Amino acid sequence: MLREFRTDLHVHTCLSPCGDLSMSPRKIVAEVLRQGINIIAVTDHNSAANIGAVTKAAEGAPVVVLAGMEICTREEAHVLAIFDNETPALKLQSVVYNALSGVNNPDVFGLQVMANELDEVEGFEERLLIGATDLSVEDVVRAVHKLGGLAIAAHIDRESYSVIGQLGFIPRAVTFDALEVSELTSDKDARTRFSDYMRYVFVRNSDAHTIDRIGAQTTRFLLEAPTASEIGKALRCEDGRKLVSVETRIDNRQSIVR
Repeated sequence: MLREFRTDLHVHTCLSPCGDLSMSPRKIVAEVLRQGINIIAVTDHNSAANIGAVTKAAEGAPVVVLAGMEICTREEAHVLAIFDNETPALKLQSVVYNALSGVNNPDVFGLQVMANELDEVEGFEERLLIGATDLSVEDVVRAVHKLGGLAIAAHIDRESYSVIGQLGFIPRAVTFDALEVSELTSDKDARTRFSDYMRYVFVRNSDAHTIDRIGAQTTRFLLEAPTASEIGKALRCEDGRKLVSVETRIDNRQSIVR
């Protein structure tokens, strides 16, 4: 039976160097439950190392944690990779790590904290996760799809770190599953500004780096089950699955566009 699921598919943890240290597994899960969100994707910069901890922290709670990553390509464009579980995400992490160079400077970029499900610090990632990989946009999307995941162009309306901002267009050879729009752009303006890309579904997520940002933007899908593969069907409007609405929180109120 199909039912609605409210999702936030772009959530960082304390592993992301620009993520607040309050973005620990248990605190993330607590806020997601408070916001009434059914599905989240953990999408740290160039790493999947904290997915397992958030997943364990959510055990027994009415929320599903999908495994993801926000990958910075050679062109310095951000691409969201989303999977059903940690296994393919960790395989992609190996690819990303091999294409990533540089050592983090915590004083400049911030700490990159690896935590467990009890919010205990287990270590610090020394790779420069905020940096760009040596993978092109096409390389990343191909790798995500090869592992059975969804590839979403992140915050396409931003001037920096977006595919359109960096390249000026979305290459025809790149087959994204959806395009993400930030709260900087209204739905009306997005349809006008990105009219060349209406073949894609536009989604909204919080891109939360702090606790208070979780759920700032969400997308509701009609699905049979809370999985990445079901979301993929909804993005393709298959078998009755579909995107129902996108929501932007304004002054603690929800603005809903269907």
